[in-house]
Amino acid sequence: MAEIKVKNLHKEFGVGDDRVVALENVNLDIEGHVFVSIVGPSGCGKSTLLNILSGIETASSGTVDITQDSHDANPGYVFQAARLLPWRSVMENLMFVQKERDDEARARCQRYLDMVQLGDKGDKFPGELSGGMQQRVGIARAFSIEPDVLFMDEPFSHLDAITARSLRRELHEMWKQTKKTVLFVTHDVGEAVELSNRILVFAKGGKLEDDITVDLPFPRDPSDDAVAVAKAQVLRKFEELDLLAT
Repeated sequence: MAEIKVKNLHKEFGVGDDRVVALENVNLDIEGHVFVSIVGPSGCGKSTLLNILSGIETASSGTVDITQDSHDANPGYVFQAARLLPWRSVMENLMFVQKERDDEARARCQRYLDMVQLGDKGDKFPGELSGGMQQRVGIARAFSIEPDVLFMDEPFSHLDAITARSLRRELHEMWKQTKKTVLFVTHDVGEAVELSNRILVFAKGGKLEDDITVDLPFPRDPSDDAVAVAKAQVLRKFEELDLLAT
């Protein structure tokens, strides 16, 4: 399980009058088998934070240290869209990201396809799959490299409510079985409450305003009263911070 330490992380885009602060002196400590969601209004730096942590972008200042047993952690990433190669089959898409494309890797890819209920779709091409099935493949692909920490950027935002709910259940089961450290960006407070141990609340300007512990047993059904109460508490925090109108 990974350990993430973020100290005084600051990110700006542009210069002079065009300068925009995306993240302002963010400090974080995350470790172990945890599911951490990052929520906040559009433009508050959620995806920027994820991109810096995963190495896609660089910080303007501050430090990021992500380790596994005192070594650099191996990251995985799930995007908003599955980003599958349309000319490769499902299995070929998973094999494409493996360091060693041998029988052991193929068996591992098959295991993760089985976990997302697509074990019989390895020979299909992305164009033959629904949007929800394509996102399942994207999740299986990220898990198949067996990352120490998994970054997920609004992976269910383009899906219908029923499909997204099903995928949340599957994702939670995979998280439970694999014991990964997960950072999950979402604009959906209900989704964050359903999935997370911790919820990081960001405000405009990239300020980390709150770090909320969600102390409810898993699995969580969104129709449960306790889950609804927890969601209301997080939304109340948004109201206190005047984030709902931004």
